[in-house]
Amino acid sequence: MHIHILGICGTFMGGLAALAREAGHRVTGCDAGVYPPMSDQLRALDIELIEGFGAEQMALRPDVWVVGNVVSRARQADGSPRFALMEAILEAGAPYTSGPQWLAEHVLQGRHVLAVAGTHGKTTTTSMLAWVLDQAGLEPGFLVGGVPVNFGVSARLGTGRCFVIEADEYDTAFFDKRSKFVHYRPRTAILNNLEFDHADIFDDLAAIERQFHHLVRTVPASGRVVVNGLEESLVRVLHAGCWSEVRSFGAAVSDFCARGEPEDFEVLEGGSSRGRVTWALGGVHNQLNALAAIAAAQHVGVAPEAAAGALASFRNVKRRMELRGTAAGVAIYDDFAHHPTAIRTTVDGLRRRLPAGQRILAVFEPRSNTMKLGTMKAQLPWSLEQADLAFCHSGGLGWDPAQALEPMGARAQVADNIDTLVVQVLAAARAGDQILCMSNGGFGGIHARLLEQLAARA
Repeated sequence: MHIHILGICGTFMGGLAALAREAGHRVTGCDAGVYPPMSDQLRALDIELIEGFGAEQMALRPDVWVVGNVVSRARQADGSPRFALMEAILEAGAPYTSGPQWLAEHVLQGRHVLAVAGTHGKTTTTSMLAWVLDQAGLEPGFLVGGVPVNFGVSARLGTGRCFVIEADEYDTAFFDKRSKFVHYRPRTAILNNLEFDHADIFDDLAAIERQFHHLVRTVPASGRVVVNGLEESLVRVLHAGCWSEVRSFGAAVSDFCARGEPEDFEVLEGGSSRGRVTWALGGVHNQLNALAAIAAAQHVGVAPEAAAGALASFRNVKRRMELRGTAAGVAIYDDFAHHPTAIRTTVDGLRRRLPAGQRILAVFEPRSNTMKLGTMKAQLPWSLEQADLAFCHSGGLGWDPAQALEPMGARAQVADNIDTLVVQVLAAARAGDQILCMSNGGFGGIHARLLEQLAARA
């Protein structure tokens, strides 16, 4: 089969392309902004890439067009379609489908799907679960919205029965406004946490809860729903109806809970010790992620003791508290955090690991669609409480971050471009500081620029 993927350079669609190529299909694709590292990864798989969404690509005549959710019916200022290729596909009556639908029909069918959903921690928990199953000899397939360091790739087919997938609640395509995860039909589903996000497509928290319940409805009676016992929103989701086994984690009365510090803790099931996790990861959030992965792995036959042992060698995911380097005695970290809760969790996790008196300089940009709308701007001071100084990139926003950060006083600075932001951070940085850069984008290469200029200063 020849498939042509519109929006191939996104994390999900790029992983889908790799899976399709591994399965023996001919894969081509297009996107706006075809550049490394994704372009290099795809070309290494013998996948032809085309820049843009021009209608001339109709000449490729694939068996099916696979459409990413970057594609829309939007028009440019001059009235011409932004995605001329999609308009041509519709005019020709050519066969097209969404990425999640193609994945469900050609990769997930017949597999035991373990889906990891939640507002936060999906990528990390999916990676943990895939690693646990791999170390148990189950040879799972997986598709992760990042690159797990243990595997070095974001997706693989696997030869075993299990397939682990990051289950996103964002919508599927312009012609299918259901959440992506309703296509996956898991037998094991993790509901990691749930709060308001994606303000560009959801009106309120209740609308997201409804989508999570749609996911719960697809789990068979012999399946398992692994749910965070600390989340009221998830209690409401399950109260709407659940027809599968439920195992909870996190709370003291949950089926699975932890005893000890996040870096070294006992795993308790029903109050009895079932193993110990000792690893390099910090933060209560990662402790909860581990409990979720352990409970899900148990459903496919991996004992909690074995799962806990496997997590000792888990090396996290790129861009999750990733140390990019140290210069002039200053450490630079890169993290994907962009939602206020994720920012707070990330800063707090780093704070727990540092000795008293060591400073955290939080450098961030409100880049997600939700943050660009200003929906959660009032939460920013709360999210940065544990940071000594905060630096915000305000470019492209329709609201004033300086006003939102006023409660922080002189501890917060704002810049409307990366050059000024770099100058501000360098002026404040001193030996021993930890600079934590947080964004769900490339952040203008700020990590490398800070390291280079700190080294020059030294």
